[in-house]
Amino acid sequence: MAAGAGAPLRPGISVVVPALNEAANLAAAVARCQAAARRHFPDHEVIVVDDGSTDATGQIADRLATSDPRVRVVHHDRPRNLGYAYKAGVGLARFEHVLMFPGDNEGTDEQLDALMSRAGTADVVINYISNAEVRGWRRRLVSRSFVVVVNTLFGLSLRYYNGTALHRTALIRSVTIRTDSFAYQAEALVKLLRRGHSYVEVGTPIAPRAGGRTKAFRLRNAIDVGRALCRLVVDVRR
Repeated sequence: MAAGAGAPLRPGISVVVPALNEAANLAAAVARCQAAARRHFPDHEVIVVDDGSTDATGQIADRLATSDPRVRVVHHDRPRNLGYAYKAGVGLARFEHVLMFPGDNEGTDEQLDALMSRAGTADVVINYISNAEVRGWRRRLVSRSFVVVVNTLFGLSLRYYNGTALHRTALIRSVTIRTDSFAYQAEALVKLLRRGHSYVEVGTPIAPRAGGRTKAFRLRNAIDVGRALCRLVVDVRR
């Protein structure tokens, strides 16, 4: 991932909020991120990436940005997938730390506090879900299988790969994340940890969705993730 142009990174945190048809959840997600950032950092911004939504997500994001200069918005003309949205947000980040928070507001205050309070304690602060039972059994099975496969392929022992993680902005920008799929964070973590960068894991609960449907459990996403893993194996073994 190429470093963004512009002024040097400032003390604080950039929160990237990807959103695809999350009109029911976006405003609450942004408010939650800002409240947590104020508790832990001297300054912050929230970068909403409207990933080609067809509902009112884009309009809601624009209203939030109009009322608060710390909220910035990127609009995609069509859905580009979660990894693409994340990379777009990271490329625009203006602060020393960056994390992703989902526009569906499935995360919690406890999650954000746990991640943000540990900023600077390691190169990467990795979150895993401590109450996976709030998700359906199919999604739990897929998630667990993915963790086992990635750990086995790359000799790692993480508890979770597809959640949010708090990165040093300069460091995550040094990683080439090739996939645009839901496996973007797994690719980043594998490459960083195999370089020897430090990490800490923290478990927190997630909240049930208030509305809308998850985008993760779709055939296209499963195919994209499979391709990303195959490519990652090749990249790592070069």
